[in-house]
Amino acid sequence: MILLSLCAYGTIARNYSGSPLTEAHGYTIFFGNILQNHSLTMKRLLVFQHVPHEILGTFNPLLKDAGFRIRYVNFGRTPDEQPNVDKYDGLIVLGGPMCVDQSEKYPHLETEIGAIGTAIEHGKPVFGICLGAQLIATALGARVYRNPVKEIGWYDVTPTPDGERDPLFSSFDGTQKIFQWHGDTFDIPADAVHLATSPDCTNQAFRYGDRTYGLQFHLEVDGPLVQRWLKTPVHTKELDALDDDRMNAARILADTPRYIDKTTDLGNRLFGEFIRLFSSRVRRVTLPSR
Repeated sequence: MILLSLCAYGTIARNYSGSPLTEAHGYTIFFGNILQNHSLTMKRLLVFQHVPHEILGTFNPLLKDAGFRIRYVNFGRTPDEQPNVDKYDGLIVLGGPMCVDQSEKYPHLETEIGAIGTAIEHGKPVFGICLGAQLIATALGARVYRNPVKEIGWYDVTPTPDGERDPLFSSFDGTQKIFQWHGDTFDIPADAVHLATSPDCTNQAFRYGDRTYGLQFHLEVDGPLVQRWLKTPVHTKELDALDDDRMNAARILADTPRYIDKTTDLGNRLFGEFIRLFSSRVRRVTLPSR
């Protein structure tokens, strides 16, 4: 007798004693048909956070729905922490107002760069947002430096031809308005693939190998998170010092309802493809900087 048991990881065929059938191990089964390869082990995700207001945002429910156990390292609160990435299945590095070259003021940046390099070498999925992408680029031996202009607010981002063929960036529907908040940029690391660009910042995203992605822009934001950033003192001070019609709170607040729904949809599709990488085969790599 075969019973079907529903769980967080799919539908598993079981025999009368309640133990999984050998033939069903690692697969989702529905009425005898194998639908998809499925891991039965809950994935553990490490997240590097730098400030309270830069969070996973809309990516958080996607990870929760996929059954991830998430552990945050908030370096703003525990700057001396030495996380062991080998205990986790993947790594996400969030944004922050500091710069990669401020390691004397923020020594944890060197800790992060080392941990990122280890995660990449061990073939774990790695995803960096804004500062996170810059730290990944640094770990891969690329240069991070001031962009000619800041991008704060909603800007056109266009996938490159390689981006259009990428499993994640094929989610783009041509040029789209994406939320930005950065003054630095990066060179595309050696052996990495340039995935996206914008008129004011050539290097918007890259992929290294099959499982490492760096994005300069913010697909994780929603309306309330944008409003929260605009009320954060470090950001209000930055905006007040600028003389640019595109980079002021009123303009950003007016633009957000126009573009946020498409950004959320793009973020859900793109990050959903990143989550799928956790079921792909692990391949160790050697970093160019090591």
